[in-house]
Amino acid sequence: MFMDIVVFAGIGTVLLMISFFAGLAYFLWKNETGKE
Repeated sequence: MFMDIVVFAGIGTVLLMISFFAGLAYFLWKNETGKE
């Protein structure tokens, strides 16, 4: 049971980091293309 919590927490953290960096990259890309 404890391992399941650790696994779900790890997956959730990874998904959160990926979504955060993806949103940040998209925002920067949109900003750069918007200037031109």
